[in-house]
Amino acid sequence: MAEESGAAPDTGDGTGAGDGGNRGGGTGGGTGSGSGTPKSRPADAPPADEHPSSEFAVPDGVAPPEGAEEEHPTSEFSMPTGVTERTAPEQEGSAFATPATYRARRSPTAFTPAEGLPKVVLTKDAPWQDRMRTMLRMPVGERPVPEVVLRHDETGPAVPRVLDLTLRIGELLLAGGEGAEDVEAAMFAISRSYGLDRCEPTVTFTLLSITYQPSLVDDPVTANRTVRRRGTDYTRLAAVFKLVHEISSPDTEVTLEEAYRRLAEIRRNRHPFPGWALTVAGGLLAGAASVLVGGGPLVFAAAAISAMLGDRLAWLCAGRGLPEFYQFVVAAMPPAAMGVALSLSSLDVRASAVITGGLFALIPGRALVAGVQDGLTGFYITAAARLLEVGYLIVGIVTGVLSVLYLGIALGAELTPETALQTVERPEVQLPAAMALSFCFAVLLQQDRSTVLLVTLNGGVGWSVYGALALTADVPPVAATAVAAGLVGLFGQMLSRSQHASALPYITAAIGPLLPGSATYFALLAMARGDLNTGLASLSKAAALALAIAIGVNLGSEISRLFLRVPAVAGGLPGPSLRRRAAKRTRGF
Repeated sequence: MAEESGAAPDTGDGTGAGDGGNRGGGTGGGTGSGSGTPKSRPADAPPADEHPSSEFAVPDGVAPPEGAEEEHPTSEFSMPTGVTERTAPEQEGSAFATPATYRARRSPTAFTPAEGLPKVVLTKDAPWQDRMRTMLRMPVGERPVPEVVLRHDETGPAVPRVLDLTLRIGELLLAGGEGAEDVEAAMFAISRSYGLDRCEPTVTFTLLSITYQPSLVDDPVTANRTVRRRGTDYTRLAAVFKLVHEISSPDTEVTLEEAYRRLAEIRRNRHPFPGWALTVAGGLLAGAASVLVGGGPLVFAAAAISAMLGDRLAWLCAGRGLPEFYQFVVAAMPPAAMGVALSLSSLDVRASAVITGGLFALIPGRALVAGVQDGLTGFYITAAARLLEVGYLIVGIVTGVLSVLYLGIALGAELTPETALQTVERPEVQLPAAMALSFCFAVLLQQDRSTVLLVTLNGGVGWSVYGALALTADVPPVAATAVAAGLVGLFGQMLSRSQHASALPYITAAIGPLLPGSATYFALLAMARGDLNTGLASLSKAAALALAIAIGVNLGSEISRLFLRVPAVAGGLPGPSLRRRAAKRTRGF
């Protein structure tokens, strides 16, 4: 009965079994539900589990869909059949938008060369000038990206604002007389501290520019700023250096808004010394310089009065908008006129000391040192512009003095260049005079009052070394001046590094006693008398002394860096190849 109730053609699938069960009535339905009776396997057939098939394989008897190619399966990331691809139109972005690869905490290493770069660890004890200078002297493609811990949110500040702050700080430094190398280092320190590692600052005499390109595929962002006004205020310069130090230091946090606020305060700060103090300091400087070259009390008073008169005339010309060249012409006339008047009188005084003292107050030693330093560090365009400015100012001084000397010679004034050979050695008087000259020079430069005493002592050291070499040991004046200026630059750099400040306030006023005032005066006097050979020889000596001062100051600054630790590679081992690359500036040797 079981065979009759469940008899159905065996088709190998479950349909026939289900039908038979249904036809057998209610009693036979249980035997045929779910599956049919399996077909008996032949005796010589292999076991079913010896060749298992994949569970994703197409079952036997099921035809694949039309158009399917089993031998060449498509990628799982391909667009499904029947779905239309929609391409969004490319939108043109702004160059001032934050780059796609910009990260505030970690900048992408897009410029890493194929051969790789060693991990660089810059010493934290080194000032930011040396740390930034080390990286700036390397090309962008070879510049390592040190591990920087930034203290900002993930979005980071806007790139144009960082570049604008960088340019504003660089403008104050360049207008204050800072060298182009330190201005570039400060600009790079600011941009790097706010997440823009791959920046290229460029400094010329009147133009500052900076370019940021996060990668080779992103558009670069370039900004520039023109320096139109220059002022001498070393207090402001020191405040800017302090701001740069705090921004670049990992121990302090200065947000972008706070940096802007402090920069505005620095611009609004008043000078530490009023105008009348500057006039008095200029007069005392000329008087101290006249004593330095052999003058007495009467010469001191005459030089001081004439220098103050020249300073007031220069201020009057500046208020009328006359160029600086004419200001120097006018300022040089009163000391020369006072010297001619003393020579025409019956008083037994050294009239040449009065004129020499006035020249000490006018010689642009600050611009001269900055120009030569830019040339020695590879900034030839800026150096040429600075030296050209110095040349114009010296021509103005020459014009003012010569116009009065011609008149004095016509009136019969006894102005003889032979007095240059009369060397006066009074160390007990000249040393205090040299220190007083440095003190007055510091006041004229509007230095911070805390640095005036240090620069005065540095000026006394420089003059003592010069006097010991030139007057006692009979060393040639040019060599003695270079050695003395080198020590002034060395001590000034060491003092500035200890204070994390600019070196100019500790150096510029200290080289005042070494300026070639006497050689310049006697060169002009010889030209006024018609002796061009003697005048040109004396003028060449003055130029040699000026270059010796500038080179000595720069050499002392370079020597001071030998006392600082150099960058090291990972593990604390020195990297000679890295030091070699960091020393490159313009040429490949």
